[in-house]
Amino acid sequence: MTCYDTSHTCRPEPLQGGALWRRTLRVPMRDGVRLAADLYSASPEPEATALPVLLERTPYGRRAQRGSDQDCGDAPLPRPEDIARHFTEARYHVVRQDCRGRGDSEGTFVKYLGEGRDGADTIDWLRNQPWCDGRVVMTGVSYSAHVQAAAAAEGATGLAAMFQDSGGFSCAYDAGMRMGGAFELKQVTWALRHAVQSPEAAADPVLAEQLLRVDVTGWFGAMPWRPGCTPLRHLSAYEDFLLEQWRQDTFGDYYRIPALYGRGFYERFPDAPSLHMGSWYDPYVRSTIENFTTLQGLKSAPSYLVMGPWTHGHRCETYAGDVDFGPRAALDGNLAPSYLEFRRRWFDRALGRKDEGNPQSGDLPAVQYFLMGGGGGRRDAAGRMQHGGDWRTDTQWPPASTAPVVLYLTADGALTLDSLTVAAASVTYDFDPRHPVPTMGGQVTSGEPVMTGGAYDQNTPDGRVHGAREPYLPLDSRPDVISLTTPPLERDVVLAGPVSAKLHISTTAPDTDFTIKLIDVHPPNADYPHGFAMNLTDGIVRCRFHRSYEKPELLIPGEVYEIEVTAPDTANRFAAGHRIRLDVSSSNFPRFDVNTNTGEPEAAARRAALAVNTVHMDAEHPSHLCVWLEGGADALAWPDETATPPQRH
Repeated sequence: MTCYDTSHTCRPEPLQGGALWRRTLRVPMRDGVRLAADLYSASPEPEATALPVLLERTPYGRRAQRGSDQDCGDAPLPRPEDIARHFTEARYHVVRQDCRGRGDSEGTFVKYLGEGRDGADTIDWLRNQPWCDGRVVMTGVSYSAHVQAAAAAEGATGLAAMFQDSGGFSCAYDAGMRMGGAFELKQVTWALRHAVQSPEAAADPVLAEQLLRVDVTGWFGAMPWRPGCTPLRHLSAYEDFLLEQWRQDTFGDYYRIPALYGRGFYERFPDAPSLHMGSWYDPYVRSTIENFTTLQGLKSAPSYLVMGPWTHGHRCETYAGDVDFGPRAALDGNLAPSYLEFRRRWFDRALGRKDEGNPQSGDLPAVQYFLMGGGGGRRDAAGRMQHGGDWRTDTQWPPASTAPVVLYLTADGALTLDSLTVAAASVTYDFDPRHPVPTMGGQVTSGEPVMTGGAYDQNTPDGRVHGAREPYLPLDSRPDVISLTTPPLERDVVLAGPVSAKLHISTTAPDTDFTIKLIDVHPPNADYPHGFAMNLTDGIVRCRFHRSYEKPELLIPGEVYEIEVTAPDTANRFAAGHRIRLDVSSSNFPRFDVNTNTGEPEAAARRAALAVNTVHMDAEHPSHLCVWLEGGADALAWPDETATPPQRH
C-alpha cells in the first residue's frame, strides 16, 4: 500500500463497514515541521482516481466533533467520518489537518500568525499527490475559515475555491482581535478554553487541573493584568501570545501580515469562486462582508454572501440569545435540506460539476440575507421573544433598494431627520472605568462564562450578565448611557447595511472611549409590559486613535473632536409602532477592554481615572447616526413632522 510520507508508516483504515477509508498523513512544511492530517477516500487505493480534495485545517482536533459542524437542527451532531463520507460519496477526497502545535501535529501553536504559510504549503503538497486532480477546495468554520483567508493571501496555487463560514480576516485589527482600537476580550476566554485542551495540559495532569480551576469571572474583575497575573499564568506559551495581542494596540507590522490582513493582499487571492457565510450576531460580520464585496469586484470568479440571524456557527438554530426568528431562520430546511447538502451543492457549482438530479443546481443569488423582524413580539414556549424574519436575495451588499439616511442626535433624546439649528446643545456624563456598562449580548463568540452573544432585552439585565447589579434596572437607566429614539414608527421600516455614528465629543481625559448600540424597541405587551429593547449591533472607538490607528495621539481636554464609531452591518425590519434607538456610552465590558482614561495603553496600566465625557449635538457639531434604509429617507417621513418623541428617563 502506498504511503504518502516515506518517513512515516501509514496504512489505510476501513471505516463504516468499508464504505470509507482513512489514512494518516504527515505533511511537511517549509521549515521541516510535519503536520498530521487524515485522508478520507471511498477506496483503500485513492490514487486510482484523482479527484478534487476538500481541505479543512483546524486547531480543535481533526477527529473531534464540534458543535459548529451541526448539519440539521433535529439530527445528532455528525462525526468527522460522517461528514467525510458525505463528500467521498460525491466523488471528493477529504483531508482534515491539525494546525501546527495542535492535535498530533508537530511545532508550537501560535494563534493565527503562521497559518498562511502552513496552509499554502499544505495545498502545494496536496495538489502534487497522485490522488489529487490538482484542485484543492478549502472549507471550514471560524478558525478553519481564518486559515483559508490566510492561505489565499499567500497566493496559494491550486486553491480552487473557498467556503468561509464565520471567519476569514479582512483585517483582524478591525474585527476579531480589535475594534476601533479596543481589544476584544473573547481572545482571553478562547485562549483559556483551548489551553485546557492543549497538548501541554494533556501531558501534565497538574497543569490540566490548574487550568480547569481558574476563576474566570474573578480574573475579569481584577484587570488590568500583567505577566504572571492573568487567567493563563499556568501556561506561559498561551499567556505570552495573549499579552502580546493585547499590547499590540496600534495598527502596525504585527497586523499587516497575510494571516491577519486580507485587505492588504486581495490581489494575491486566487481568482477562484468563494462563498462567505456569516450571521448578524457573529464577531466577523465586517470581515465576511468586506471579503465578499472586495472579491466580487476584484475577481472574475463569482463570490457569494450568506448572512443569517444566528450566533457564531449556529446556522441550524432559529434563535440567538433570548430572541427567536421563526421557522424560516435556520439554514437547513430553508436554503437547503441540510448544511452538508448546501456545501456539497456549492462545491459542485464552484468546480463546474453538473447536478442534473437536483432541480436547484443552478447558480445561487450573489447575496442571500435574513431580514430580522416582523414577528408578533410575544414570548414563545421556550421563553424567547418572537421577532420573526425571512430570507431575501440581492445582487449586491448593501441591497440595491437601500440608501444611506442620516438621523441627527438631539440633547432632548431624539433621533430626527431634521438638521440641527440650535446654537449650543450637549449631553455630559461621568465615565468611571471601575463601573463599566455591562455587555448584554451582541456579536460575541467564545465568551463563556463571562459573556454570551445574541439578542437580549436591554431593559432587563439579570444575573447572567457579567457586572450587572441588583435591582437590575434597564441599561439606559444608567447616567453614563445616552439613549436617543425616533417617535413610534407609522409603518414598517427596513434597515439593511452598514451602521455608523459621527459624534462630536469632548472630554476631561487625555484618552477615553465612545460606544454605540443600535436597538429595536418593541412596544409593551402582556408578556413584556416594559417592552423589549432588542440589540442589533454595536461598535466602539478608542479616542487616542481619532486621527490614525497607526499613530495614537492623546486628546486635549475640553477640545471638541469629530469621531466616527462604526458598528457591524445588520438587517432588521422595525415594525410599525416600534422605535429605532441609539445608545451612546463609553464602555462595553467584558466584550472590550475598558479604557482607563489615563492615556496609558490598557495592557500596561495599573490605575484608572474618572472622565467627564460630552457629546455635542448642535448646528456647529451635528452628531448623527447613519443607517441604510429601504426607500431612503422617505421611509421615515412621519405624517406629523412636528411630533416630538417622549423624553428618555
